[in-house]
Amino acid sequence: MRRGTAETGRAGGEESVTRPWSQHPAGALLAECEDVEITGAAQHEAWQARALPPIEQLRPDLWSIPVPMFGPLRYVSVYVVALDGGGLGLIDTGWDSDEGWTALTKGLTSIGAGVEDVRGALITHMHGDHNGLSGRVREASGAWIAMHPADVAVIDRPGGRDPEQFVRDQIEFLVGLGASRVEAEGDVGRPEDMEMVRRTAIPDRLIEHGEVADLPGWSLRAVHTPGHTPGHLCFAEERTGLFFAGDHVLPRISPNISTITGGAPDPLRDYLESLAAVGTTEPAEVLPAHEWRFRGLKTRTDELIAHHEHRLGELLDAIRANPGSTAWQLAGHLTWSRPWDQYERGMRIFAVTETDAHLRLLASRGDITGTGSPAPTWTLAVR
Repeated sequence: MRRGTAETGRAGGEESVTRPWSQHPAGALLAECEDVEITGAAQHEAWQARALPPIEQLRPDLWSIPVPMFGPLRYVSVYVVALDGGGLGLIDTGWDSDEGWTALTKGLTSIGAGVEDVRGALITHMHGDHNGLSGRVREASGAWIAMHPADVAVIDRPGGRDPEQFVRDQIEFLVGLGASRVEAEGDVGRPEDMEMVRRTAIPDRLIEHGEVADLPGWSLRAVHTPGHTPGHLCFAEERTGLFFAGDHVLPRISPNISTITGGAPDPLRDYLESLAAVGTTEPAEVLPAHEWRFRGLKTRTDELIAHHEHRLGELLDAIRANPGSTAWQLAGHLTWSRPWDQYERGMRIFAVTETDAHLRLLASRGDITGTGSPAPTWTLAVR
């Protein structure tokens, strides 16, 4: 592979695919923070142009390859590290599609390497845009795949890779939030559209908080940041001060915090605590999986925490104005990136399950009370 010179190239265009909805990291839109410095200028420019960014050499031994995916996020950044003694390591693998595979393999070729050179892949979390190509990478190279055990437990549970069971579980979950069965069935989709669930790769290595990854020449320490998923990991590179953030901290949006991803009882509380934990450091640069690289981690985590506190206040106001409403009903009273009646059926699920995450935190704080089954209705707590 070539080292020491910046290599650029453009991956293929965006595709539209049907997908398992729970694997999409959609989130609430926040305004760009002026106090966060954009370091990924080419990525930011491409984002503004609604295009894929170039392949970039970020250090003599580090590259980013954009792998296209469905939906508004358009791509995931796969980070490639050159290893002492030869070979490559990956941080995430990208969305499982022929277009994604072509982008990844051509990207590796453009830096003078190939997929057969991959020795191992660190997966920040279980979602399909991060773990999707892991099976193909492992088959082509013999590389190991590593993930936090909390996420492995979700994808390796009984029926976890059965499209029919997947759909049944999601429908029942939405009914439990107040959707009618007809609404839930329409939003979740059909088993035949979920075949990629069957191809989900089960990692062969587990990596937990504080462990250093087996990538020679790098000191990538795992940082457990539950919230977006129960086993989400960031990786702090102790040699360079780089912080590979996955979906935990993004420069423009808040990642989707959902009650359905992994069954954590209070995922928003987990997320806010994880933000506070990583916000105590100020790395040299933050390398997220989406959008663009930046500096100003503490500023950004503070902004994300403030965003969710504001959101909790908005939800309290909605409950005050609409007592006895379900999570499904309350989602329609909140502010989203587009009017609620214009939301795509397959995208409403993110909003409703994130509303449920906020309801659970308010309930755990003693601010609201839920009654009834299977779909609780919510009122302000009597104090």
